[in-house]
Amino acid sequence: MTSALQTHELHTTAQLSNDISPLSLRSAFGQFPSGVAALAAYGEDGVPQGMVASSFTVGVSLEPPLVSVAVQNTSTTWPLLRETHRIGVSILGEGQGTIARQMAAKNADRFADLPTATNHDAIFVQEAALWLETSLYGEFPAGDHVVALLEVHNLANFTDTHEPLVFHKSQFRNIRDH
Repeated sequence: MTSALQTHELHTTAQLSNDISPLSLRSAFGQFPSGVAALAAYGEDGVPQGMVASSFTVGVSLEPPLVSVAVQNTSTTWPLLRETHRIGVSILGEGQGTIARQMAAKNADRFADLPTATNHDAIFVQEAALWLETSLYGEFPAGDHVVALLEVHNLANFTDTHEPLVFHKSQFRNIRDH
């Protein structure tokens, strides 16, 4: 009996490499475009906390409604956000690359002159393509990151007026530009 599974030679100029160093992986993973999510909330002390993630996934589950984000274990912001009652997730819109850089800055006021809206203790960035009001559903260790599942409680979709910002090849890009 002959197996239906057959192997074929790769016909490409690319060669597989066993170089899976962090630098090589970052470059390879950069080939996959992703949206840019700003996660923000008022901490228990009333101080706004925020971070940016391109490792954000929508549609993890519809029942219950779940999204996910991967956060570096070294993050000093995530431990503060994870303790809040609600976390605002803003899928940043086109032209908001400057806001993404500001919210990703390590030693700066991430909210200086930033137009925001709030609901409960969730903070949302104005002019975003999508807002999700979430709470922590669960966390799972994942190597040098933690994967956090967030349950969605409320949403506002602005894609009729604001296209999403995309992170691709280590650059912020607008969909309309391509």
